[in-house]
Amino acid sequence: MCAPYRPERRVPVTAERPHYPEYVPTVRPATAADLPGVRAVAARFGNLWPSRPDHLDRELETGRLWVGERGGLVVGFGGTTARGALTHLADLFVLPEHQSSGVGQALLARLLPAGAPRITFASSDPRAIALYTRLGLLPRCPLLYLRGVPGALPPPPAPARPATAAAVADLDAQAAGGARPADLAWYAALPGVTAHRARDGYAFARALPDAVLIGPAGGATAPDCAAAVLAALAAHRELPSARLTVFGPNPLLPLLLGHGFTITDVDLCAASVADPLPYDRYLPHPDLG
Repeated sequence: MCAPYRPERRVPVTAERPHYPEYVPTVRPATAADLPGVRAVAARFGNLWPSRPDHLDRELETGRLWVGERGGLVVGFGGTTARGALTHLADLFVLPEHQSSGVGQALLARLLPAGAPRITFASSDPRAIALYTRLGLLPRCPLLYLRGVPGALPPPPAPARPATAAAVADLDAQAAGGARPADLAWYAALPGVTAHRARDGYAFARALPDAVLIGPAGGATAPDCAAAVLAALAAHRELPSARLTVFGPNPLLPLLLGHGFTITDVDLCAASVADPLPYDRYLPHPDLG
């Protein structure tokens, strides 16, 4: 799917079928041979990046991609990323014809470690909220998906400075809830991805033919985060569209809405701990967290 890389519509399993043998799912770590089946499931939900490598390749590479099978066919999958001790549920998809069969809950049992801090961006569907709440991930904060014209924004308070993934890794660890230097280096190496610094903030941007996708981004303070995001947007003023994800408490939200950005969708950040990250000074990537 073209940018933004739409975050998953997590498929809640709210009513289990009787556990007759024909309904018992097989859940296991994914292999490279599973990727065509995984991508076929992802395509049903519009959650494919425009080019490869993508987040599914990364989840496979890190051993964090799992598949659910029925009759030897991949009917669902889930994947996570890690930021320090924080586990981020990045993907959970089950084909509609196999929902309520136990696949989703079996995947979650493997993907979410008990007793460790966990976070996800959940659909605002009441069934999804109920599912994650039962798993101990309580709804914490709205997450809004914005789209607008970067050229409509005022000049940034500080200019963008080129940066490397290694140079912003410590800032990202403070803002994102944990360290992930290898994931940042992987993302920075993708075509069109640049890292920017402004004040004591940072922002990654991926330029695509018709849009720029901002995130992850953050800062030592909320103004530092805002300065870096605005500087990254200004560096891509020539593109007709910008897309980014913003937590409700971030002061960037009213600024962007005041300059013509629109809300295209809303998810809920659900987490097993009250404050997994500072919502006012961090902008996640929709798939990488």
